[in-house]
Amino acid sequence: MKIWEFEKAEGSKIKVENWMSDTMGLLDGSCVYSTLFKHPDQGPKDYEIIISMFPQENYRTLTHITMYLDDVPGSSAQAADFLAKKGINILNSVSLNGISDTVIVWKLMADLNFAGESDILLEKFSSLKSADDPSVSKIRRIDIKPAEVGRLFKSRDSDGKKEIRRGYPVTLRDGHFDVAELYGDVLGDINGRDAMVTIDADSWIMSITFFKKGTRLVKAGLLIPDCPGGISQALAVIAGWNVNLISVFSKIKVCYQSMYLEIVMDIGKSDMSAEDIKNKLPECMSGLNGVFELVEFTEIS
Repeated sequence: MKIWEFEKAEGSKIKVENWMSDTMGLLDGSCVYSTLFKHPDQGPKDYEIIISMFPQENYRTLTHITMYLDDVPGSSAQAADFLAKKGINILNSVSLNGISDTVIVWKLMADLNFAGESDILLEKFSSLKSADDPSVSKIRRIDIKPAEVGRLFKSRDSDGKKEIRRGYPVTLRDGHFDVAELYGDVLGDINGRDAMVTIDADSWIMSITFFKKGTRLVKAGLLIPDCPGGISQALAVIAGWNVNLISVFSKIKVCYQSMYLEIVMDIGKSDMSAEDIKNKLPECMSGLNGVFELVEFTEIS
């Protein structure tokens, strides 16, 4: 699944595409918390803003809970009641029927009362299950793991990205995040700047990464063979052109026959222009093993 989009800043605002906001549950008027980071001097990334619906002080107790339930009436209610009686707050969640239609998988982001409570919760469930307690009769299994969203805010080595500022809660309006109020004094004029918007649906966080000045982004869409070595052949073509790959996305077109490969690259330090690369790619791929075709080429910046 592709989890990113490339955007250009409009004034001081960055657009959040509808499919991203829908996936993350970020409706217009939603309150979000954010933190600004600075990337090291090396590489094309400049500043990055991490956006979350949860306050940073809650990250230590945020937990992923996956519950496997019988696909029968009342199973979800029983699961919710089990957590409620333990004082666990369900935040974001999604449930779906298993393919076999015999089990429901309910994935939750929950806020525990304290770090380490997950072990107590699992012990209590195991005890009730062993005793055939009717309060958990429709719950088959519970898996718990820390959300580890807080890893983004731990101390970094000198060559890693550094936390600059934590912003107070603001609202999203008209499908945009406005950086001016919180970070305008640091970021300055960002109008027209290139940014990559990325979502982490498991942790319910979003990242807006700005690229350094001098970055030149191009996107190439290739039709390549669906076989071992197909992607490596395509990437080997550009390996000597001094380009920096920003994202790689592949999708099967016809299984074992062809796939679509999308490459976004920074050519800012390459001796080749976008037009040179556009003309050179088909020429270089003509000698590869299989059918390679350039079907899309766009200058993002």
